[in-house]
Amino acid sequence: MASEIFGGAMSGTSLDGVDVVLARFDGDPAAPATDAGVQVLAHVYTPYSTALREEIKAVCHGQPLTLPQLGLLDLAVARKYVEAIRAALAQAGLQPAQVRAVGCHGQTVFHQPLGEDRFTMQIGEPNTIAVGVGIPIVADFRRRDMALGGQGAPLAPALHDHWFRHPQRTRVVLNGGGIANITALIPGQPTYGFDTGPANVLMDGWCQARTGQAFDRDGQWARSGRLLETLLATMLQEPYLQMPHPKSTGRELFHQEWLQGCLARSAATQAADADVMRTLLEFTVRTVADAVQRVGAGRGELFVCGGAAQNGFFMQRLAEVLPGWTVASTATRGIAPDQVEAIAFANFARRTVHGLPGNLPSVTGASRPCVLGAVYGV
Repeated sequence: MASEIFGGAMSGTSLDGVDVVLARFDGDPAAPATDAGVQVLAHVYTPYSTALREEIKAVCHGQPLTLPQLGLLDLAVARKYVEAIRAALAQAGLQPAQVRAVGCHGQTVFHQPLGEDRFTMQIGEPNTIAVGVGIPIVADFRRRDMALGGQGAPLAPALHDHWFRHPQRTRVVLNGGGIANITALIPGQPTYGFDTGPANVLMDGWCQARTGQAFDRDGQWARSGRLLETLLATMLQEPYLQMPHPKSTGRELFHQEWLQGCLARSAATQAADADVMRTLLEFTVRTVADAVQRVGAGRGELFVCGGAAQNGFFMQRLAEVLPGWTVASTATRGIAPDQVEAIAFANFARRTVHGLPGNLPSVTGASRPCVLGAVYGV
């Protein structure tokens, strides 16, 4: 089959902005997408404004808003996607007609994956994006999986399975964005994966509130603090951490109010800010490491993508608590850590356009594989 160009646009729980990748896919779309058949043509990151980020965060945390306010926020996110996709087209030197479709995840503002009334909501109006860039848009990737009894998340393990699986080696892929999720790739066994808990969402929120900086660059502030064992023990009592998979979570659970409750219960409300930051990093390390150690054999290869891969102190601590595992960025396997999810959604768009299923029921818990999302024409 001739090569085709697809795009993927992703904005995650970190609420930092929109990543867009344009990539050329070669070969049969029904075959696994691997580094041998995917060529990245452009990668653009477009940050949210502070005002837009705060509006989205307020919705995620349950602040009431009117339908007109929700509609305007839906459009604001869509326009940010338009801006990012246009910039990627310019970077690649491509015309809209050369791109078959762009998979747009949208911005999750609520995710309720349990119980009879499970649902998820992403904003970023796809018709506005399609018309704004002149390219068909594939969107609404999670809800069909949920209608089939799945969690609608995580979805990226479908790409991880293709790109990182090894016939003899146990491997785990950690996506450390706002929320951390792992993909377990054990030879001879079905792929599974789940959200382990926070990655950067609590650390970024604490850093923003206490320093005015969006994040702790390279973990330097966390490195300067000391570990608060009582606070860590309190956070590790969170019931979500003991739930069996499939499971997924988000800002609906892990937010600054949750942290404040833990600080109060551990009598740490007067603790030094740097010490809290150090403990938040350790909380992510421990919850990820616990999930990885359960994968099996006590040894394997762990590949990290997302913002966590850029945090030197986090990567150091992860290697220290997982001595039997090789810990490395996904860049060592030919895929930049900040491009993984956008490439995944480009691949989902490709599969949807060709009528192919995109979910992994062994990961999400859905009753069967299904085509993800819907196509919005120009």
